[in-house]
Amino acid sequence: KKHPLPFIINYYTSHNMIKGIIIVNNHGKPRLVKFYQNVESEALQQSVIRRVFQQVSSRPDSFCNYLEGIVPEWGDHIKLIYRHYATLYFVFAVDQQESDLGILDLIQVFVEALDKCFENVCELDLIFHSDRVHYILDEIVMGGMVLETNIHAVLQSIKDQGKLHQDSLTQAQSTTSGVTGGPAGSNRDTWQYNW
Repeated sequence: KKHPLPFIINYYTSHNMIKGIIIVNNHGKPRLVKFYQNVESEALQQSVIRRVFQQVSSRPDSFCNYLEGIVPEWGDHIKLIYRHYATLYFVFAVDQQESDLGILDLIQVFVEALDKCFENVCELDLIFHSDRVHYILDEIVMGGMVLETNIHAVLQSIKDQGKLHQDSLTQAQSTTSGVTGGPAGSNRDTWQYNW
């Protein structure tokens, strides 16, 4: 007798509501890419990024922020919902059943969380702090499913993570330098995150 679990796992991994999240600058350079539905090779992934960028960048800012996308790697009926902030496009590729306004709100939550964590986020923050950006995104979306839309809950999780990180650094420093404090000239704030 076959166990039904493999069917359930395959069903959920192949039917993600969010297919991918792509942040690209005005020149098409990817700054964050997260695929929740598999795209086989790196060449195909680059092709998806290029195709998505071409579709959203060719539209004037006065147009609505969603369109029926053509992304063969993710199948038919994909919607590209995006926001253009300064030099960055935040693009969510989703299936037909998703609410356009709901995803626009989700993008807004993500951008607000980034803005709070980086104090006026810019493209360089995404480049030099990609680990933190991925962590923030993982608080909102995981495996193609929305986890949290409340900005206050997201910010609290980020703050808690920052505190845990700082506590672990403090403990590591006290372990290496003994109970009396750090070595002469050590800077305890060198690795501190501004959560």
